[in-house]
This record gives sequence, structure tokens and C-alpha cells, in this order.
Amino acid sequence: MPKFKLVKSEDVYRGKAFKVRLDTVQMQNGRDTKWDVVDHVGSVGMVPVDADGSIIFVRQYRHAVRLDLLELPAGTLHDGELPEACAARELREETGLEAGHLEPLGSFYLAPGYSSELMHVFLATDLRPNPLPADEDEFLQVERLPARRAVQMAEQGEIPDAKSVAALLLARPSLLKYLED
Repeated sequence: MPKFKLVKSEDVYRGKAFKVRLDTVQMQNGRDTKWDVVDHVGSVGMVPVDADGSIIFVRQYRHAVRLDLLELPAGTLHDGELPEACAARELREETGLEAGHLEPLGSFYLAPGYSSELMHVFLATDLRPNPLPADEDEFLQVERLPARRAVQMAEQGEIPDAKSVAALLLARPSLLKYLED
């Protein structure tokens, strides 16, 4: 495994969910290089499954790609917030539903080539209405898809949101009873 040494790190931008740093790194051959790094606080994603075996998605405008995307509910950790608490809060904010049970499914880095963001994924079941106010900058439309259709869409490249595809893959074993013919 190559060894790299951090020579210098400087913040170039600081926002509410992340900062951008410029790192100078000495590579194993002794030469220095510069890397842009998005230093993110971390996030959660949920795979909410209702009693009928439908998965709850949200559709929202994503300005970076200028598209409305179908995504699983997700959100950013608050300072010092535990992932499970964040998942419970975000699910209520984004879908108006509370989970009676949150099961951790795994974690993954969203874009480790330039970002430190680690997403924790939860299966959310035993859903019941219990909304929290939505974030001021979020305009979400809740959509339900049968689990089988949602997984098919992910497998066929019809869901362009990477976190949703990865979360569905992690949830697949828990969804087997809904995926059978």
C-alpha cells in the first residue's frame, strides 16, 4: 500500500455541511501534489418500507444537475448527532413518517476520490404518520414504489442517484419477501 504524507492543509471554503480544503501531499516517490478535499460531517440514508412492501421515495430538484431526481430519503448529520437519531429526524422531515424500527444496514463513502462523506444506511419499518417541519430549502414530493419495482429500476439504471442505488443493494436481503414472484 502506498504511503502518502500530509505536508500542509488549508481551508478554502466553509459551509454549513462541509468545508473544502486544499491538501499538499507528499507521494511515495517524494514528489508533492495538491488534492482538493470536501470534508463532510457525514450523512444518513433510509430505505423506508411500508406494511404493503412499498418503498417510500422523495422526488426533489437537485440544482447541481438541474434535474428532479427520485431518491431515498437522506440527510446530513448535525454536530454531535448519532446516525440513528439523524435517520429518525430526517425521515420525519422528508416523508412525514416515523419509523417504529430502524435497522442499520451498513455505511459507505459516497465519493472517496474527493470527499470524506460517510453515509450510514438504515432500513425503516413500522411506519406511521408523525411529521416534522421540512427544511426551508427542500421541496419534496413523496412517492411510493413497490419494492420489486424499485429494485428493478435500480438494477436497470433508472435511478441515477448513487446513494439510493447503494442503499437498495444493502437493503435487498431484507426485501426478499417482496421481491419474489
